[in-house]
Amino acid sequence: MVDLSFQIEGVDVPAHAAAPMLMFRVRVSEPAATTAIQTIALRCQVRIEPARRRYSKAEQPLLLDLFGEPHRYAQTLRSMLWAHTSAIVPPFVGSTTVELPVPCTYDFNLAEAKYFNALEDGQVPLCLLFSGTIFYANDDGALQVAQIPWEKECDFRLPVETWKRMMDRYYPNTAWLALRKDVFDRLCQFRTGTVSASWEQTIERLLDRAEPAEVASVGDVPKTEQVGP
Repeated sequence: MVDLSFQIEGVDVPAHAAAPMLMFRVRVSEPAATTAIQTIALRCQVRIEPARRRYSKAEQPLLLDLFGEPHRYAQTLRSMLWAHTSAIVPPFVGSTTVELPVPCTYDFNLAEAKYFNALEDGQVPLCLLFSGTIFYANDDGALQVAQIPWEKECDFRLPVETWKRMMDRYYPNTAWLALRKDVFDRLCQFRTGTVSASWEQTIERLLDRAEPAEVASVGDVPKTEQVGP
C-alpha cells in the first residue's frame, strides 16, 4: 500500500499569471522510496484557521463583519474554506515537488478577501487537506490504483506580505466591490445628479454627507491591544 506524506516548502507569486494566484510548492514523499509512482491526480482543499493567530488593535475593526466583537472570538474564530485546487504529479520514486496553484480573489463580498485585507502583517495559518488518485507499479510492474485518504494534511503559515504583494501587482492602490444591481443603479443616479467626475469622487461625496457620528463609529476599536489564542 502506498503511504504518501505532504509538506509545503514555500509559496511564490507567479510572474505571468492571467489572474491573481499563489503557487504553493508541495513536497510529496513516499517514505519507503521503493514504489514507482506513475502519476498522481492530486486534489487539495485549502482552509484558513483564524483561531491560530492573534489580532492587533488596528485589525479588530476590519474583522467585525466576519467574527463580531473581540470578546466573541472564542466562539466565532472558526475554520474557513479558502479554495479547492488540483495538480498532476509527474512520475517519481521517493519524493518530488509539485506546484499547486491557488486562485485568489479581491471581491470583498467573499470572506477570504475580507480576512486577508484586514491583516496588517504576520502570517495566515492554513491547513491543506489532500486527496486524489495514485497510479503506481507493483513489484511485477503491473499498474495499480489507490486513493489518497482525506486524513492526509499539512499546516502552513502564509506570510501576509506575500498576499499583499500579489494583490498590489494586479490591483495597485485599488479595491473592488460587487454591488446588487438596484443599489448600483441608485449610485449611478447619485453620480449623475452630483456631476461627479469619477466613482471615487461619487463615493467621497457620499461619505462627506454621512453624519460625523456614523463615520466615527466605523473606526471605534476595543481597548484590548491583541486578541486571539
